[in-house]
Amino acid sequence: METTREPAVAGMFYPGDALGLQRTVDRLLEQAGGEPNAAKAIIAPHAGYIYSGEVAARVYAALAARSGSIRRVVMAGPSHRVGFNGIAVPTARYFRTPLGRIPLDSAAIESLADIPWVQRSDAPHAQEHCLEVQLPFLQTVLDEFSLVPLVVGQARPAEVDEVLERLWGGDETLIVISSDLSHYLPYSQAKAIDTRTSSAIEALREQDIGFDQACGALPVRGLLMAARSHGLHCRTVDQRNSGDTAGPRDRVVGYGAYVFE
Repeated sequence: METTREPAVAGMFYPGDALGLQRTVDRLLEQAGGEPNAAKAIIAPHAGYIYSGEVAARVYAALAARSGSIRRVVMAGPSHRVGFNGIAVPTARYFRTPLGRIPLDSAAIESLADIPWVQRSDAPHAQEHCLEVQLPFLQTVLDEFSLVPLVVGQARPAEVDEVLERLWGGDETLIVISSDLSHYLPYSQAKAIDTRTSSAIEALREQDIGFDQACGALPVRGLLMAARSHGLHCRTVDQRNSGDTAGPRDRVVGYGAYVFE
């Protein structure tokens, strides 16, 4: 039976109808501009598009030049709703957004079966927004691609690193890490902390990033370990917070977009 993970936050985090969603994503990408890059991996934020869509678009717009060469996307982000140990991959065969259905790379998922901390479980994916909000951007900037979605629960960064290494592949594989930065601090304090976090990410200093710096600290740290092993260099494409986009400045959430080449 071919099962599909249906969208959970369409109409909340982003427009729920295909036409409205496509117009929104197209507008964000057009406004973002950006120089083409040869990214092997990116980090993008995962709040509602009104808050973090402009920041996410900055890193996705630059991928358009590689639209035909990326055939698989490995995505990892933190679990917001379900507590569990390890890393969860779904049993579903497809993920759907209002823009259409994306096939999962079943062979790649099966290749993780011998890793003890990887479990097949749909519950962590069912209502999780951090991966879902990335998909319409990917569906717009890439041609056909398959997906390996990873929700990270209680896991060590080295365990995330090992899974990413197993799935690393070549130029056909893009790694996407979904993470926001600091949460619910006054504007100036958040900006200072997020600037230090961006510096740590650029320097691949995974040990300097905790949950106070990034909600996706575990997948971010795993990527930084992998990036160091593969000799990648990171640069910050954008760093803002909800006080810069669509919210008040007394309690903001930070967003950053990063490219690893």
